[in-house]
Amino acid sequence: MAQFEVIERPALLKQLIEFKDHDLIKIITGVRRSGKSVLLMMYRDWLIDQGISADNIIYLNFEDYELQTVKDEEQLRAIFDQKLNDIKGRFYILLDEIQNVAGWQRVVNGLRVSFDCDLTITGSNAQMLSGELATLLAGRYVEIPIYPLSFSEFLTAKKISADSRQVDQAFIEYEKYGGFPAVVIANEQVKDQILKGIYDTVLLNDVSMRGNIRDLTVLRALTGFLSDNTGQLIQPTRIANTMKSEGLDVSPHTITRYLTLLENAFLFYRSRQYDLRGREYLRTAGKYYVVDPGLRRSAVDRRPGNYSNQLENIVYVELLRRNYIVDVGKFDSKEIDFIARRSDELMYVQVSYELPENKHETDNLLKIKDNYQKIVITQHYYEFKEIDGIPVINVVDWLTKEPNIQFK
Repeated sequence: MAQFEVIERPALLKQLIEFKDHDLIKIITGVRRSGKSVLLMMYRDWLIDQGISADNIIYLNFEDYELQTVKDEEQLRAIFDQKLNDIKGRFYILLDEIQNVAGWQRVVNGLRVSFDCDLTITGSNAQMLSGELATLLAGRYVEIPIYPLSFSEFLTAKKISADSRQVDQAFIEYEKYGGFPAVVIANEQVKDQILKGIYDTVLLNDVSMRGNIRDLTVLRALTGFLSDNTGQLIQPTRIANTMKSEGLDVSPHTITRYLTLLENAFLFYRSRQYDLRGREYLRTAGKYYVVDPGLRRSAVDRRPGNYSNQLENIVYVELLRRNYIVDVGKFDSKEIDFIARRSDELMYVQVSYELPENKHETDNLLKIKDNYQKIVITQHYYEFKEIDGIPVINVVDWLTKEPNIQFK
C-alpha cells in the first residue's frame, strides 16, 4: 500500500458504514487523487475486520493495468459472470473509477436488482450522476462527496495538535500547497511537481479527453483566469473578450462548455448568486472556486495570489465539506460572501483577510434583519471577538474548532 494511503479519514468512513447493507448504491465522488480509492480500501478493510470473508468482496479498480482494457458493458458483464460463480451468501462489490466503462449503469443496476449484494462505487466525473444513472437508479443511490484533506485532517496527517504553536505556520503551508494526501506527506522539494502532475492529469484525462478538446491552450488559459479571479463574478462573454485581447480566438459558447467540463471534473465549483431582497437566483454570472489551494498554485504557475480571495476559497470549500449548500448573496447593492444552507439551518458568512479600522465588514450583514446566524471570518487575530453582536472568528479557529463534517 502506498504511503499516502495511511491517512485515515474516519468521518468519511463513518458515512459508508452508516449505509452498509441498505438498498442504496454508495457513490463516492470527487476530484482525482483526493482519496476516493483509499476510502474504498478503508471500507474493504473494515468489512474484513467485521468478519466478512475476503472471498465475498469483489474489488475492481478500472485504472489498474489489467482492467484498463475493460471499456464496455459486455466486458464488464463477463468479469462478473466469472466472479459470481464462486460466491455464496451476501457479497460486497467495490468498483473504483467506474465511469471509464461505457454502459456501467445497466450492469450496476442489474447487480442491485438480481443479487444479494452491497454496492459501492467511485468516480471522478459529475456526469456519472446524470443521464442514464439518474433514470435507472432514481432514489436508489446516495452520493458521498470527497475533497482533498481539510485543515483539521491536514493537522492530523502532520501530527500537529490543534492547540500547538505550530498551527499558524501549518496553515501557511496548507494555504500554499493544499490538502491532496500525496502532497501533504511529501517533502517540500517535490510538492510542486506532485501538484503539477495532478493538475495535468485532471486537465488531460477528466476534462480534455471527455470534452474532446485537442488544443489545451484555451483550457489552460481559462483555468488560470478562474484561479486568478477567485471570488469574482464570472461571465463567459467577459472571459472570451479578455482572451481575445490576449490573442486567443474563443467564443462565449466555448467558454461556457469548458466551464461545465471543469465543474464535472470537480476541479472548480460554481456558486450561484442569490438576491436576498427578491428571494430568487439571479441569471447573472456566478463565482468559481478551485477545489484545492495547491491546484490554484499550479494553474497560475506558482504566482502568489490575492490573499483575501484565497482565504475566501478555503472557507467556501470547507463549507461544502460540512455539507452546506453555498450561494453568493446580494442584498440591494451589497454583497454577502456566502449564504450557507444545511437542512433547516442558514448562516451568513463574510470573509475578510483583515478588518479595516472602521470594521465595516459587518455592515453588509447588519442590513439583513432576520435572526439567522451571521459570522465574519478573518485570517488575523483581534482582541475583540465580535462587532455589533456579530462574531469575528479567526480562520484557523474556525477550521479546527468547528466540526469538520456534519451529516445531512
